[in-house]
Amino acid sequence: MAKLGHCAGSLRFSKNSGRCASEKNSFAHHPCLGTPAWFSYDGLLRRKSAVGEDVETLKRRTPLLNYLRQHNWTGHPASRSEFVGLCPLHEETRPSFYVNTRKNVFYCHGCGRGGDLIRFVQLSRGLSFRQSLACLDPEITSEADSSAALEEAAAFYRQQLDNYPEARSYLSKRGLQDPTLIRELDIGYAPGGILRRHLTAQGYSFDVLRRLGLINARGADALYQRIVFPLRQGAHIVNLYGRSIGSAFAHRFLTGGKGGLYAWEKVRNCSEVILVEGLFDYAAVRQAGFSNVTCSLGTHLNDTQFRQLCDGERTVYLTFDVDRNQSGQQAAEQLAHRLVTHGICARRVLLPEGHDPNSFFVEGGNAHQFQSLVEVAQP
Repeated sequence: MAKLGHCAGSLRFSKNSGRCASEKNSFAHHPCLGTPAWFSYDGLLRRKSAVGEDVETLKRRTPLLNYLRQHNWTGHPASRSEFVGLCPLHEETRPSFYVNTRKNVFYCHGCGRGGDLIRFVQLSRGLSFRQSLACLDPEITSEADSSAALEEAAAFYRQQLDNYPEARSYLSKRGLQDPTLIRELDIGYAPGGILRRHLTAQGYSFDVLRRLGLINARGADALYQRIVFPLRQGAHIVNLYGRSIGSAFAHRFLTGGKGGLYAWEKVRNCSEVILVEGLFDYAAVRQAGFSNVTCSLGTHLNDTQFRQLCDGERTVYLTFDVDRNQSGQQAAEQLAHRLVTHGICARRVLLPEGHDPNSFFVEGGNAHQFQSLVEVAQP
């Protein structure tokens, strides 16, 4: 086999990044209706990206002007796309509340407040963003809470990592020391005892946290004393994986499926892909400079993961653990056979006995030695 390379060609040992190949305002009456940054939900919707499209659909389905009229607001045409009336957010005698029907936003010159439909519900009823969504459309609230709660939990765990020397020590013991990669993978730490307090202070109910599996029936952190990896599908967190740093059961996922292959978006266009079992295996191979790597989070692929491997012409290098009981290699052999029957070239990378990719590098293996093993991988 030729020297290992990039996505566009062959796999290559490379210290690269790991990747494969405003509207101008024209309103004289209220310029803030142009692009008012102070009521933009861009940042909030990025954290709730799983429901962002639902929120936009909700606002299109319920125009702001219609909602205001349903709640007894009277407005008069001020221009082709603007209506003006008394502000429903404060007492006034001279109309200063403008609604722009083209942009579906409002602005009051009297109190200086403005925004979209959801912002109006927040201001008029004193509700949070999630409560406002529930008021307007209860059906999307559960999904919004779930997505946002996972994002908040992952961010919280990420912030805790540097506060606990035992967590950093564990990462170092597992050979993961590159701060850039640690940040890229959003790795965090669950110290236990404080997640519930943090998330309930953000407005998430006990029922939501319990349903997601973030806390147990007693309210304790389900990922207590674990290194935490967020599992994303596209931009959405679909689950969290926790690796115990103590004596507890090693691996734990939250309620729900593990989603697709880890970081698949980075390698989906690659003609050659290294597939590993675990996230520490993934991190070790990435840290060694190999960009074309993904992770199945175990030896048994779900339907989504298998379809991803088969969605294009490629060679898959199965780099599973070489266990004493041969379970990893048996799983690799079975998977290779399945892939071949679907027209995918599969090769098994044989690490030294008793090793997985993580331990291979931790115990002195280097990138060139790993590259050599990939080059002589067996069909």
